[in-house]
Amino acid sequence: MFDFLLTEEQLKLREAARDLVKWVPRKMILDMDADKITFPKEFLQEAAGRGLFGCRYPKQWGGQEMDWVTSCMLMQEVGTLGYIFACTFGIGSELVCDAIILHGTDGQKEKYVKPLIKGELFAAECLTEPRGGSDFFGTTTTAVDKGDYFLLNGQKRFIVGAEGADYFLVYARTDPDAEPHKALTCFIVDRSEGVDTKYLYGLMGCRGGGAGRVVFKDVRVPKENIIGKLHGAYSVFNTMMIPERLGTAAMTIGAASPALDVATSYSSRRKAFGQVINQFQGVSFQVAEAAMLLDAARSMVYMTARAVDAGSEQNLIRRMVSETKKFVTESCQKVAHNAMQVMGGIGYTNVYPIERISRDLRLASIWTGTNEVMSVIAASEWYREYAKIRAARLPRDYEADSVASDEVEEKIYE
Repeated sequence: MFDFLLTEEQLKLREAARDLVKWVPRKMILDMDADKITFPKEFLQEAAGRGLFGCRYPKQWGGQEMDWVTSCMLMQEVGTLGYIFACTFGIGSELVCDAIILHGTDGQKEKYVKPLIKGELFAAECLTEPRGGSDFFGTTTTAVDKGDYFLLNGQKRFIVGAEGADYFLVYARTDPDAEPHKALTCFIVDRSEGVDTKYLYGLMGCRGGGAGRVVFKDVRVPKENIIGKLHGAYSVFNTMMIPERLGTAAMTIGAASPALDVATSYSSRRKAFGQVINQFQGVSFQVAEAAMLLDAARSMVYMTARAVDAGSEQNLIRRMVSETKKFVTESCQKVAHNAMQVMGGIGYTNVYPIERISRDLRLASIWTGTNEVMSVIAASEWYREYAKIRAARLPRDYEADSVASDEVEEKIYE
């Protein structure tokens, strides 16, 4: 699908991703969902060995110097295995790497990015805390300056990859008296003395990704492990929202696609009332709607990816990424809903994977910023954008294009 958007080089990489998808044993998928595998290290090493990690990054650090369209394509393909596969794939090779590549030093890139892209190290991002996730500035984890190092204390939760990570990207409060935008710092924290991880959540779906609680107790973090500037975590966080939210949208498409595949196959064979059920509009229209939603979701993801690649204005990208994350995740949840509805009772069992897909996809509209937060951002950026459009003058005064537009006494605004 959408092959015309991809170059020959991208199509070749897509085939490598599809070969990875074929390689994954059925037992691995089932064991992860059953929490028999708590972190898919073997899968991540295989993906890295096939050259699928870090496609957007400079070759100097092990990447392939490609673009966001390529990243989205890879996330979509990996996501077909299940949402958690794409989550763990993206956390390290896209998310943590992005922070270090964009804001880190060459020494940090050499020490942490290159081995991660090779599959020799694994990483996790630590943002969410027990008191809340979307409230970034409410972080209570602290890092106190002790001269040669910072002393880190606090805890993070729901951290995907916590169980298998060799190092963590951690946001902590370094200036308790500063205004929120200048109070936090981003650190690279090695798994060392004082770092404790617990795989303890009874997750509804997306199991087997090492999601856990990370507790930091008097952890010494060297000053050379600051990413970006001291008290400058906000700048890191802003750039991270692109891989977090655009990546989430792309992987959600992949995770939802098998639901449409299974429902289409089922409805093409299942008979009721003397005919194949795809002959009934009540069935075929739901399948058609699911296909339409996936096509619309792909269109939105790739358009947004192109906007990011083109270096579009930051407020526009912020709005587009937020809209994309919200629209795509909700559309894909509707795809899974339609698939189960088409299949009826059997879709509600574990005879088919629809129930697992539905459980997994529920996470999509919650993590990396809830969809309600996406609406807040989209609304804010749209009104700001509209003010600029008005200031620059619209192509015409659309409000005047009505019969009674001159009835000014009827236009009451206060």
